[in-house]
Amino acid sequence: MNFKVLCSDLDGTMLSSKSDVSEFTIAEIVRVKEQMRIILVSARMPQAMTYLQERLGIENQPIICYNGALVLDGENEIFTETIDFNAVEEVHRLSEELHIKLGLYHNREWYVEEMSERVEKEITYTRTKPQFRNIIKTLEDWNSRNISAHKIMLMGTKNSSDTIFPILIDGFSNRMNIYRSNETLIELAPKSVSKLSAIQLLLTSDETLDDVISFGDNYNDIQMLEHSGCGVAVENARNEVKAKANHITLKNTEHGVAHFIKQHL
Repeated sequence: MNFKVLCSDLDGTMLSSKSDVSEFTIAEIVRVKEQMRIILVSARMPQAMTYLQERLGIENQPIICYNGALVLDGENEIFTETIDFNAVEEVHRLSEELHIKLGLYHNREWYVEEMSERVEKEITYTRTKPQFRNIIKTLEDWNSRNISAHKIMLMGTKNSSDTIFPILIDGFSNRMNIYRSNETLIELAPKSVSKLSAIQLLLTSDETLDDVISFGDNYNDIQMLEHSGCGVAVENARNEVKAKANHITLKNTEHGVAHFIKQHL
């Protein structure tokens, strides 16, 4: 297999643990990085990705953050798209009614109101730290700075998430992408972006999507896998994702991305 660009999701895909890549994965990326560009593609915020770039030795490459809403090349902002600020306020009002906590993200900023088990996990898994502040104060601050959210994370219970998810789909699907990460987490991103759109933005004049091999596991990876020259799903991926992939490799905990690279690249 000959490709010019390798794009990989992180959580549940390239990461063998909740927060890190394996030495096997590092060795395989080091082996192939001179013959192809390695681009990390994630729903994570920038500083939750750059430490992994350093581990892999690919700091000279761009990163795709927030499912494509923010694309960075070092300190240079290549692309940014945020959720309509009025929609963010509406989501906040709905969430308050159902006692769902919010995480608000803009570029390298992450705001939550209080520590919780979910926030503790996010800190541990992504090696980042939030700022603790009332959501209304954050929205007031953002409004005064004329900025908005690259990502919203809704952190509820299974029941509250089950309740709000169809409301979000009915009321906001024309303005944002809505992902159910698990039973208690819902992620919102700008409607006009995706991992695929960000990859297309980064292709050079002599590259097409046929030159891309991509790896993923979740719903937000489907377009990327489906339209790449080769889409590879890990064994632990959702069935809908595996159905769209060209190949299925081992689980992320079994270093599936590295195994596929070693066998085929």
